Amino acid sequence: MTTPFVCVLLAFVLIWLARIPVFVAINQNKRGFDNKYPHRQLARLEGFGARAVGAHRGLAEVFAPFAAAVIIAHLAGADPRRCAVLAIAFVVSEVLYVAAYLANADYLRSFVWLVGFMTTLGLFALAAAA
Repeated sequence: MTTPFVCVLLAFVLIWLARIPVFVAINQNKRGFDNKYPHRQLARLEGFGARAVGAHRGLAEVFAPFAAAVIIAHLAGADPRRCAVLAIAFVVSEVLYVAAYLANADYLRSFVWLVGFMTTLGLFALAAAA
């Protein structure tokens, strides 16, 4: 498996690892998990819990474009080394994104989100240039 494909797998796993703080926040509210209305319960979370939900959802939102960019770059025969660098940068930016979100560092979070977005655009650009 190529490095960019490994990064797609890591990005997918990271989405679900970022769900762990959500469950921690739910368990701290003493009501437990509401399986009948889970989205309503998530919407009621505040502070750390709300940020944890935002981090998880943010990762889920950017996964599909990133995975598509990796696949398209591979199929187009884009430079494997540059694709690997961009894919690794994406995964690192996503880890930093979660950390910044949970730490309530909004400007840092926005910056690392932009870095991740640019890496996805970069993969598409490499595919277009191939």
